Amino acid sequence: MFWAIVALAVVIAIPLVIEFTRKPVTKDTRRDAPGKFATLSQGVVHYDWLGPTRGPVCVCIHGLTTPSYVWGGLARGLALMGFRILIFDHYGRGYSDRPKAAHDDAFYLTELEELLEHENVGGDLTLIGYSMGGAIATLFAANHPDRVRQLILLAPAGMGLVHSRLNRFITQTPLIGDWLMLAFFPRRLRKGVRSEAAFETQVENIGDMQQAELNWRGFVPAVLSSLRGVLGHNLKAEHQIIHRSGIPVLAIWGREDTVIPMSSVGVLAEWSRNAHQEVIDGATHALTYTHADQVLEIIRDNPPKL
Repeated sequence: MFWAIVALAVVIAIPLVIEFTRKPVTKDTRRDAPGKFATLSQGVVHYDWLGPTRGPVCVCIHGLTTPSYVWGGLARGLALMGFRILIFDHYGRGYSDRPKAAHDDAFYLTELEELLEHENVGGDLTLIGYSMGGAIATLFAANHPDRVRQLILLAPAGMGLVHSRLNRFITQTPLIGDWLMLAFFPRRLRKGVRSEAAFETQVENIGDMQQAELNWRGFVPAVLSSLRGVLGHNLKAEHQIIHRSGIPVLAIWGREDTVIPMSSVGVLAEWSRNAHQEVIDGATHALTYTHADQVLEIIRDNPPKL
């Protein structure tokens, strides 16, 4: 009985020890990082400006697990369209800090508001949000409709997620769910990356970089907090505000997406009748970096009707 208890304690401790022994993001980590850093109310945020030094501002907001390098392919095309592009790493990802705060709507909205203030960015913004970033872009547009020129959503969250029974249990169960997340999420992330290995991508070595996120302390807890927070509810009210405000909305989906259900197309049409929607055949949830050319073509062909 004693050894059974010891064995159980060891099993329980392993994921916690692994998380504790992961490397923290420090000044030394950031020494060779591209871009710049802003000290905001919740910590340091890594960001960069791409494209021309002058032009309309396009703010690109990444999703749940893949930081700002996800925009590598799209940014080149957006720059050719004349956009001045702001990319950044959310708290908990990439080179940004890992604050121990609830990653809810207010958390991400404040992050974006403060970064824009830091960079003296005002209005007439094009917002491009990918996955969870689509939810954050939606929150910003609903709260600041006067500052948004157009809203472009790539496989956006906020209308539903495909949840396994285990995922649902993890997000709804404190403590035990935290342990299960530490124990099982790294393996599931690596499996997801391997499943995309056959796809040609417009971001070099993106699979290796995605898996490398698991080397850093605070990444997995940030993902879980986001699932429980900003991704834990729908954004019907926000989309209805955007619709009433007249902000042009373009939504682009992947036909083979197994993360965001295709039923979201109909949901968005119900909430925001004027939203223009396109579906890319053969694209998965990775469309931002596997189908960048098609995404750019759709954006070019659908300028905002103001």
